Amino acid sequence: MTLRRSPKTPGRVDVEARTPPAAVHRRRFAELTGSWRAALRIARRESRRARRRTALVLAMIALPVLVLAFLAVSYDMAELTPQEQLDRRLGVADAELRWFADTPVVQDDWGDSWYPRDEGQSAGGRPATTDEVVALLGPGSRATEVRLDTPVTVRGPHGDETLQGRVLDLTDPLARGLVRFRSGRAPRQPGEVAISPTALRRLDLRLGEAVPTADGTRTYTVVGVVEFPDDLGPVVALHPAAVGRADPQPDSRWLVDVPGGVDAAMVARLNDHGVVVTRRHLPAAALSPRSFIGSVRPADPTELSTGVLIAGLGLLEVVLLVGPAFAVGVRRRRRDLALVAVAGGDAAHLRRVVLADGVVLGVLGAAAGLLLGVGAAFAGRPVMEQYVFGARFGGYRCWPLALVVLGGVAVLAGVLAALAPAWTAARQDVMAGLAGRRTPPPPRVRALSIGLALVIGGAALAAFGATRTSPTVILAGLILGELGLVCCTPTLIGALARLGRVLPLAPRIALRDASRNRAAATPAICAVMAAVASSVALGGYLASDAVRDARSYQPSLPTGHVQVFQDDREHRPAPTLAQVSDAARAQLGADAVALVQIAACPSSDYCSVVPEPLPDRVCPFLPGDDLSAAQRRQALADPRCRERPTEYFGSYVQTLVDDGSALPILTGADPATTAAATAVLRAGGVVVTDPRYLHDGLVTVQVDEYRVGQDEPRTTRRDLPGYALASAIGQPRLLLSATAARQLALTPVPTGWVIDTAAPPSHRRLDRFTADLRPFGGFSLQVEQGSAPRDDSPLLLLLAAAAGVITVGAAGIATALAAAEGRAELSTLAAVGAAPAVRRLLAICQAGVIAGLGSVLGIVAGLGTAALVLFSANREYATAWPAREPYPYLVPWPALGVLVLVPVVAMLGAGLFTRARLPIERRLD
Repeated sequence: MTLRRSPKTPGRVDVEARTPPAAVHRRRFAELTGSWRAALRIARRESRRARRRTALVLAMIALPVLVLAFLAVSYDMAELTPQEQLDRRLGVADAELRWFADTPVVQDDWGDSWYPRDEGQSAGGRPATTDEVVALLGPGSRATEVRLDTPVTVRGPHGDETLQGRVLDLTDPLARGLVRFRSGRAPRQPGEVAISPTALRRLDLRLGEAVPTADGTRTYTVVGVVEFPDDLGPVVALHPAAVGRADPQPDSRWLVDVPGGVDAAMVARLNDHGVVVTRRHLPAAALSPRSFIGSVRPADPTELSTGVLIAGLGLLEVVLLVGPAFAVGVRRRRRDLALVAVAGGDAAHLRRVVLADGVVLGVLGAAAGLLLGVGAAFAGRPVMEQYVFGARFGGYRCWPLALVVLGGVAVLAGVLAALAPAWTAARQDVMAGLAGRRTPPPPRVRALSIGLALVIGGAALAAFGATRTSPTVILAGLILGELGLVCCTPTLIGALARLGRVLPLAPRIALRDASRNRAAATPAICAVMAAVASSVALGGYLASDAVRDARSYQPSLPTGHVQVFQDDREHRPAPTLAQVSDAARAQLGADAVALVQIAACPSSDYCSVVPEPLPDRVCPFLPGDDLSAAQRRQALADPRCRERPTEYFGSYVQTLVDDGSALPILTGADPATTAAATAVLRAGGVVVTDPRYLHDGLVTVQVDEYRVGQDEPRTTRRDLPGYALASAIGQPRLLLSATAARQLALTPVPTGWVIDTAAPPSHRRLDRFTADLRPFGGFSLQVEQGSAPRDDSPLLLLLAAAAGVITVGAAGIATALAAAEGRAELSTLAAVGAAPAVRRLLAICQAGVIAGLGSVLGIVAGLGTAALVLFSANREYATAWPAREPYPYLVPWPALGVLVLVPVVAMLGAGLFTRARLPIERRLD
């Protein structure tokens, strides 16, 4: 018989109708409280009796709570309070001053934002000195200058290293409060520095050793090891005399010590002189949590909803992994639950007994995870400071609200995992439970219908999200689809069990057990399916996106070529072409080197030199235009608009002055084309890399000269003999001959060099090349790597590995629970003479059913999801303006290869860790 709530007996006096409502509510509340109290006592007793299953559930609930609690506590310790921010910013000083303007300014309490007090006034400042700052503060005041963001490039054991330089006088107590000395002393001379422990390790130095700069012009002696709490990276503290005063100095700030402190009146007086102040004693409103939180940028609703959906997907995964343990626990307690029903308990009582297991284990798992997570965060604070956040934390504290939410989610996960077994327990046959018989649940058409509806609805929602490029909607559709597959899985298991009649003994028993114990097998299979589907879907999208990016990539130079720029050309002599060529041939194996020169206007402040196209060759629609559907179809059908958006007329055209030497290296033109173009340049003409600029053998060049105070530019147009390269690599270019540049009143200005190399040079060869040019200063290199698809194999393998861990874990859990549940049947097999190997083979088949079926369903669902998303995106791209590169349909073979092997690994693990000796027990029934 099945438990049902009995109707009232006809003719029975309704006592509740004559009882006051308040008394009825009190009695019902007392009954509910007593029922839950008894259920919780039963759950606590059961957790002690089944210690192994309890430990398994606790581990699965506590592990994600531990990780999230660790991250939450670490984040809370890393977030500085307002007072901690002031202490770290000011050290022992009373205030920090920054001289931004020569006119009065208005600032906020923290001094982070300011603006001119009077409209129309200039906000430009001038370099100030420490004496001027002290003069503003009054008698008895002291100040020390601090300059940040001063990079210093030095020679390291493995090449040049760029350190973050800070200019301050560490002998001054005001500046010394910003650092923590580890060893040594403060720098007292221009040639002495103090560096951070990270820089000390990176440069492989010790106290007293010298380190030269990359250009070899100076050598610093390390006299101290200091730590900046706000930056634990490679930092070097320089003496103020070691760095010349730049003009202007926007990063200069002064730490000041003022007798009596800095009050609001002094802040207002300093603001009148254009000085922005951050003082130690701020108003209470500025230090309140409300004002501090208000300064934080509000969360993006899209990012927040995406995070909530990802968290929901993780919660679903935990529920599916924990569900089999509760299902097995319900089956092992079916006789106890039947006795509760016989004693007068109804279906609600039985549900509460099972749900109480989820509450108790959820609370225990949450407590264990929170305690371990907080302890791990406190213990791992130095590691997180050094290698993750790169700064010292404010103090030891936790995030109570986040921990409460995590604990509540853990309890919710336990309750949700016990929900389905609770409904199953409430629907069990009492007589079968008392007799210890198990009856497989009848197939439920309603669950299958709901599952199919969710699958179709989730697929449609994901497709809609793909057309709107909304990751949140796509993820919501995927979650709905996976929930639908969860509802359909029991029916699929039953169908496979009926087909298993033709299989040998061990797989037949494994399929039969999965069908009879669907409450345990279904969550495990669905957990594997969800992990594999997410991995495959994301892997397929990443693989297609990598190929799409490669197809859309437009190189700036031929593959392997290198462009060189001198960083400080104004203060350093530039190397000659011969010197660059010698270094390039010796270190890079270069075939050719050419000088690159841009066209500049000597008589104007700024000028633009571009080729002018004919009106009938211009696409009538610009890439940024918002077109209607009809206009989009017209634009896509127009042959003038079939080029990529970056090649439309009106885009940036690089104008150079060349005699033909740089042309083949910049464009990759063949020898015949190069010879023809060089002849045109030497004849005084111009060369364009886009044939649409050429008309009747001429190219119209337009020069717009701009001067300060002039509203309209002075425009000059001239038709010059030209040549168009049929196919050229890189951005659109206009190459002027020296004669053409003179006709346009332009002056060639060297801007760098371009080097022809057969393949992209390695980093070591590039370091050797820059080392040869080090006497001329620092250089920046641009290496063209080509349009090869980015290698997402590590990420794909990581996704597959994560799905594989979940697959092996779910298969192992389900197999172990099935072995514990089927101990009586194993005894029967041993009694009838089954060999010990049958037990091992049965475990292998049980793991294969869970891992294999879940992986197959996950791969199919993942590939289908990826194809659906890519198809929907391509449908949108087909009618989009400007035209976009479609996504190719690719299969993430590295991920699939790993996922195909995972079920084999799970089966081998089950066979390896299973006891082959079949137990023989005395049966009393």
